Amino acid sequence: MLATALLLIDVQASFPARDYWDETLAEVWRPAQRRLLDLARETGVPLVRIFHQAPDSATPFDPASGLISPLAGFDDDAAVTFHKTAHNAFSDTGLERWLRLNRIERLAISGIRTEQCCETTARVGSDLGFAIDFVSEATLTFPMTRAGRTWSADEIRARTELVLEGRFARIVDVETLAADWRGARAVA
Repeated sequence: MLATALLLIDVQASFPARDYWDETLAEVWRPAQRRLLDLARETGVPLVRIFHQAPDSATPFDPASGLISPLAGFDDDAAVTFHKTAHNAFSDTGLERWLRLNRIERLAISGIRTEQCCETTARVGSDLGFAIDFVSEATLTFPMTRAGRTWSADEIRARTELVLEGRFARIVDVETLAADWRGARAVA
């Protein structure tokens, strides 16, 4: 198995302060995200934490808000933490350099805003030559409205899986990664 890192993207206290936060959706996501973090710790897969920040924005993503910190329940120790201002985790961070220095070739993507920062990071990571496992059940998003139509979180997740699968990523669940990661550890 390729050397792997788990990216925990934007799982931060900023989100519950947004008007679109839906605790009902978060309650469905939390257990999968927690299982994935526990699996990474158990199998020795390094956790890479990514925080989004928007300085001088007067939003919950402004560092002055004091909310650029782990979302409650997800304050696991990380091998490294990066702060980004772009949608993807690569453009304005040292993530690629860190991954290359640590000989990481595969990324498991998880976190908040399935179709935004998670999907964008998967696309850029794939273009940079990393193998991508998109752990869709361990990503969270919220309904969005455009031109009078509202797309549910499930519809947005399905669309993201559709456009990533086979082009930019392998769509996996936590159990698939558990088999992969435990199997690799048994062989090593």
